[in-house]
Amino acid sequence: MGDFTNPFDLFGLLFDMDIRTGGSREMATDGEDLVYNLTLTFKEAVFGVEKEIEVSRLDSCTTCDGSGAKPGTRATTCSTCGGQGQVVSSARTPLGVFQQVMTCSACSGTGETFTPCNTCKGDGRLRKSKRISLKVPAGVDSGSRLRVRSEGNSGRKGGAPGDLFVAVEVLPDPVLKREDTNIIYTCKIPYVYAILGTTIKVPTVDGTADLKIPPGIQAGTTLVMAKKGVPFLNKRNIRGDQLVKGQVEIPRQLSNEERKLVEELANLRQTKTPNGRR
Repeated sequence: MGDFTNPFDLFGLLFDMDIRTGGSREMATDGEDLVYNLTLTFKEAVFGVEKEIEVSRLDSCTTCDGSGAKPGTRATTCSTCGGQGQVVSSARTPLGVFQQVMTCSACSGTGETFTPCNTCKGDGRLRKSKRISLKVPAGVDSGSRLRVRSEGNSGRKGGAPGDLFVAVEVLPDPVLKREDTNIIYTCKIPYVYAILGTTIKVPTVDGTADLKIPPGIQAGTTLVMAKKGVPFLNKRNIRGDQLVKGQVEIPRQLSNEERKLVEELANLRQTKTPNGRR
């Protein structure tokens, strides 16, 4: 095995690790990612919107420039680990002496100690609120996640900032329903208009629109209003459809005059039916 006078050399050889034997360590650490929950109305999700959100995050301390050290002071080599950033604990076992390498608790693995900054208490970061302008694309839905790069917590000692992830939740519309890029609307059609046909006004995400009901429409028939649905995500010019499901209304009670007219219609159709069958 050879003669290893420094236990860090042996540990590095066994576990293929690069363990420094002296000097300070910068220990740059990237900032953490953040999650922000954003609630949108039905139409905001369909057409997209620009929102200004306020995020609480950890920003680099301006007093110490993120170093965590009090301005005007200098870092010194940690007396506990001798600048290694790690310490070795030894335990004698029946199989021999076992040595374990651990991060130095005195310097948190940096190999240096310093007088902490009075503003950030040595952390190098401070919690602040920031207002961010966010462009929500058309076509998002509940469960969509938007990524805003570099708007998470700041890194330590020169580390890169984290990202901000915006989790979208869409409020339901009381009338219109959504299925992927299609809008679903259910309308009730009086039986007279189901027989004769008519034009009705129906709500859409673009406003009220006319819909032609063909004569003789059957219950459960679906009418398609082309390109009245949700834009495809990141393809604003391509839209889904609005699907209108017709429900034919049969009245539970008729006036005497209505009953008379319906009976006349029934008799008329009976005379045109072979063998006189109803």
